[in-house]
Amino acid sequence: MIRGFQWDLARQIEKLDWLLIQLPKYARWGYQELHLHLEDAVDYPSLPGVARADAYSWAEFQQLVTAATSHGIKVVPIVNLLGHTQYLIKTEQYRDLNELRGPDGTALPDGQVCPSDPRTLEVARRLIADVAPYCTAGKIHVGLDESFHLGKHPDSQTEINKIGRASYFARYVTQLHDLAKSHNLRTAIWADMLVLLPEAIAQLPPGLIAYDWYYHAFARLPRFELHNFKTYNLAGRLQDQGIEYWGCPMNGAFRHEPMPVFGERIANAQSWWDRCQTTAAAGFLVTGWEPNRLALETTVVVDAAIAGLWLDPVPHDQVSLLRRGFERVYGQRFAAERARLMLAADERAFAGYARWEINHRWDTIHGRDGTARYRSDERFFDRSTRRKLPAAFSASFSWRKYLAARDCFVRETHGEIQRARRLLQRHRAGDLGKWFKNMECRLSVFEESQRRATGAAEDMWNLSRKPDPQSPNSQQVIHDQAKTKQWRRWLEAASQDSQHLLSSSPFGGKWQFYCIVHTIRPALQKIVIQQQAEAGGWHDSHERYLIEFRTKAAKPRINIRHWLSFPLNSPCDRFRLVSRGIGELSLSDIHLSDGLQEIRPQIKPARKSKRISLGRKQPVVDFFQFDRAENQSVWQPIWALSPTSPL
Repeated sequence: MIRGFQWDLARQIEKLDWLLIQLPKYARWGYQELHLHLEDAVDYPSLPGVARADAYSWAEFQQLVTAATSHGIKVVPIVNLLGHTQYLIKTEQYRDLNELRGPDGTALPDGQVCPSDPRTLEVARRLIADVAPYCTAGKIHVGLDESFHLGKHPDSQTEINKIGRASYFARYVTQLHDLAKSHNLRTAIWADMLVLLPEAIAQLPPGLIAYDWYYHAFARLPRFELHNFKTYNLAGRLQDQGIEYWGCPMNGAFRHEPMPVFGERIANAQSWWDRCQTTAAAGFLVTGWEPNRLALETTVVVDAAIAGLWLDPVPHDQVSLLRRGFERVYGQRFAAERARLMLAADERAFAGYARWEINHRWDTIHGRDGTARYRSDERFFDRSTRRKLPAAFSASFSWRKYLAARDCFVRETHGEIQRARRLLQRHRAGDLGKWFKNMECRLSVFEESQRRATGAAEDMWNLSRKPDPQSPNSQQVIHDQAKTKQWRRWLEAASQDSQHLLSSSPFGGKWQFYCIVHTIRPALQKIVIQQQAEAGGWHDSHERYLIEFRTKAAKPRINIRHWLSFPLNSPCDRFRLVSRGIGELSLSDIHLSDGLQEIRPQIKPARKSKRISLGRKQPVVDFFQFDRAENQSVWQPIWALSPTSPL
């Protein structure tokens, strides 16, 4: 079984020297192939204008491939040619390849390429010809994952109506396969589209390679999120068709996570290693995605730990594997302590859209859950930064400490504003004076933590990348600093006129809507808050995906809860809650408050449960025909406008 690892260079450019230093390590750990996810990270000779400004030159790309070869590592370029082709559509010359069209028929700025446009195959021909000399493993990976817009263009729609979507997809795969064969290369694709289009498997050409991926631990079979985490099994059908089967775990973080959840990443690899052995898979690829919010060296430790699956004698428990990973990267000293520390940090992971929402808004995350959990996180990461840690981990823990401090600051300040309103109502002028001094002190402390966070964000980035003030974490601090400046101005206005305490702030509105959102049947669902305009129409004011990106949430039925709140000017504001996408959710503890009084909705007394159910319980029959922007269910609260309880 071939053992591979992947670098996602499409989301950020890593320093070439840093990458070259890693190659001999991976060779020692028994990795045999390097998969390079490219998109616009390389200046392709035949596609001028596609590469981004900081892309690798063609000579640098050649140097990387040559260096890998010298260490016995073969290279597989990944050039996306269906889904994730925004790197092509962003350019003026390829914009019209887009599947997605506006009402007037013109191509939209976002989407994916349309296989029915003959120029798509011409672009594919050029791309494959460019990278063919550097496909030293004898194959090229053309992606094709998450191609959810397939058939949205009128031309592709017409053809799909004639032959079916599965046949249409299989035909395009065969066309790419023929292009690769002209360069004596085999073709590799991601396998998720074959879960959605299983009828395509029998129409695929023998000799193809399918990479099956799923990024949570599983017992025997992987699960598919879009099917409500139902198990599936592609291996036998693919192998019967003469298609090579690979299994793919992930080493890093999802979206806005600043560190891998180490135990879950290793458990995911353990599941795939067992499955690959059971199915006699041809290969095992440790993928890595979207690492632009973390220090990439943290994922190197995960790769080194996963290598223990073939290097180390049993037992292969997570603590032992992670300890050996630290030993391989940094030596034996402190390895066991660091492994335990990382697994302890897993319990405090900054994961899932409900947690990440604070990166964008400070007025939608509040509830009755308090801040004890976040204070505990802050103390944990503060203690951890005082330990002797490698630079990548020290910077990551410092950044994580800032995120915990921000959690506390934002949530506590929202509660303090409501407390100040009660002091104002009770004419407690002396206590209000103390309140303003306390808020000023808290703000100064938080501003200092922001200054330190700037350094942590830069350190995380600069360890493997060229300095860039536009890096995601650096931009996050700038965004947060803008919020604190708004808060300072608000405080100054309130100190001069105490009635300003009743106005909207960066942390909430004059009134605030609150509820608990329960995820019940997870998939790809989101909850949306819509407000009604004076003309009567509804517009989206806020939305939240309910994806958790945690193993505990990767089940057909769960009950994970998070608070959701939303700022309002008045309890008379007309708004409604809408569910979209696939999956079921419910709402509880629904109320409005301005800090002085609380208002509950009118719910029929016959209802046994005080929850409001929303969402789609049944699975989607045809995912490609399913409109994820369509409202699946709507609930508009009717309020009992006499307050239920003074606060």
